[in-house]
Amino acid sequence: MIRVMGKSTDIEKPEVSDLLDWYDAHARRLPWRAPPSAPPSAPPSAPPSDPYHVWLSEIMLQQTTVAAVIPYFERFLTRWPTVHDLARAPLDDVLAEWAGLGYYARARNLYKCALKVSTDLDGVFPNTEEALRDLPGIGAYTAAAIAAIAFGRRAVVVDGNVERVMARLFAVPDPLPGAKAELRELADVLTPDERPGDYAQAVMDLGATICTPKSPKCLACPWTRACRARALGIAPELPRRTPKAAKPIRQGVVFWLEASGPGGTSVLLRRRSERGLLGGMAEVPSEGWSDDNHAVAVGGMTIGEAADWSHQAEPVRHTFTHFHLELTVKTARLDEAMPVEGGYWCPLDDLEAEALPSVMRKVVRRARS
Repeated sequence: MIRVMGKSTDIEKPEVSDLLDWYDAHARRLPWRAPPSAPPSAPPSAPPSDPYHVWLSEIMLQQTTVAAVIPYFERFLTRWPTVHDLARAPLDDVLAEWAGLGYYARARNLYKCALKVSTDLDGVFPNTEEALRDLPGIGAYTAAAIAAIAFGRRAVVVDGNVERVMARLFAVPDPLPGAKAELRELADVLTPDERPGDYAQAVMDLGATICTPKSPKCLACPWTRACRARALGIAPELPRRTPKAAKPIRQGVVFWLEASGPGGTSVLLRRRSERGLLGGMAEVPSEGWSDDNHAVAVGGMTIGEAADWSHQAEPVRHTFTHFHLELTVKTARLDEAMPVEGGYWCPLDDLEAEALPSVMRKVVRRARS
């Protein structure tokens, strides 16, 4: 019993069986997921749930929506059906296929992990959280998700959806991120020994489709009678969050330099350093907004001196996790491709195959419009 506005209100205990019954009927059909109640190694006719698929999907889903991930996941599997195939691929090809998905450190760690699993583990992913966490790019959440979903091990899987469900189910008033430890403890209490993979995916589906951030569909929820926040009338308010500081705005310049040649028009690109923001990705040379500003020389001159530049009045805008970016686009054209240091000429026809991050694809569209 809990007290709500001076009256006694019955609150039922959350029953895992109620959630699993709901999941059996309403589970989302996703290309990396086995049907509800399917064993970790589903038959070939069922959607895949082998560790490679689960791992690949979980890395892609970090801070990214399911809708955005699905086409990337399907393209990766078509191109690299096994972890051995992915490990044998050139890193540039992997980065190019990842381009547009964001958070590019994930792609580099994905490649490192594939190499380790393929080379050191003969293509077999470990089946415990502890061993999984030893692999590049796999943290506590991802290790728990793989252990539960791919190997049927009891593991406490907590993402943003699970935190929201727990905060509402138990009416946790403390704001995130401070409440993370308590929410994980509550998730641990409910995590069952049986069907742990289905349970983990069920809670995540519940948060994604029913217990949504705004306007939760409480009447359709299998835990509605057990939800304390619903009884208190505060479900849409939870979880509370500590206000974030306003993101700063950085400004820079990007140089779109075309050159004519016998094979057609080329554009000047450079490769960013392996470490740091957008590490290892290709970019249109830029300056002034990040620490990765190694010089590009064209015909023995700095890029600013190499051509007569015009610039567009409206900057290209992009938002990163910790700041907003405004890039002034300068454009110029040379009669021929001069020797370059610190960069390379890329034929315009090959530009789509380059590992250009989203911000640089915006620059390409603006420069070519």
